[in-house]
Amino acid sequence: MKTGFADRVARAAASIPSGFRPRTAVVLGSGLSGIVNGLGYEEIPFGDIAEFPKITVQGHKGLLCLSGKNAVMAGRFHFYEGHHLDDVVLPIFVLHAIGVRTILLTNAAGGVNRSYAPGDLVIIKDHINLMGANPFVGPNPTTGDGTPLGDRFFDMGTTYTPELRKLIQSHAKRPLKEGVYAAFTGPSYETPAEVRMAAAMGADLVGMSTVPEAIAARYLGMRVMGISCVTNMAAGITDESLAHDEVVAVGKRVEAELKALILDVLAGL
Repeated sequence: MKTGFADRVARAAASIPSGFRPRTAVVLGSGLSGIVNGLGYEEIPFGDIAEFPKITVQGHKGLLCLSGKNAVMAGRFHFYEGHHLDDVVLPIFVLHAIGVRTILLTNAAGGVNRSYAPGDLVIIKDHINLMGANPFVGPNPTTGDGTPLGDRFFDMGTTYTPELRKLIQSHAKRPLKEGVYAAFTGPSYETPAEVRMAAAMGADLVGMSTVPEAIAARYLGMRVMGISCVTNMAAGITDESLAHDEVVAVGKRVEAELKALILDVLAGL
């Protein structure tokens, strides 16, 4: 990480109204931002939060929505947008700074597992980092007095908290599969050969997000959950071409189901 990262976190956290101390947060992926509609949360545009970069991807509202105990990020920053990984994980650090200790990461993903179908919701049980980078390459971030924000070497053995995966399953209206998510950099979709490689490595899903955020959350000692919305089958699984419009459309189709699940999980925490 770049020197001064902790100062950026402090400035960003200070720009969020102090009356909110959420304990749980949700990050919404591509095409899923509509889930915040009608929640009645306080909405803060990313542009009003110090240090947050500009959001550029269709299907991401770019809002931090806050209630008394919950925070919802309608949108995220991606490595493929040209953001430094410091920017990609900055919101996780800011959420932690304002009180969040449990986080649910969602994403739109391509299905590698042939038992999946577009519209499926899959609980993430583990991930594979194929992005060629880790957000903690560089100096371990420290506060002004030199105190590290977390351990230099930290455990990733149970990144996606087992009891929280069970909690998600218990609130689902239909049995949900569990799978391994592999993250590529994007923005191009994976080639059929890359999808075969990911499958050989044990991946059930492929996408372009989530992993840096999960790594950052574990660094900070947060409990992590993950849900992928299968918006398309990955390249080579079918003969269909891939398009972002399809990702957004399928996300919209499952929005009601995912929203109900998220709200039930939040209520169960």
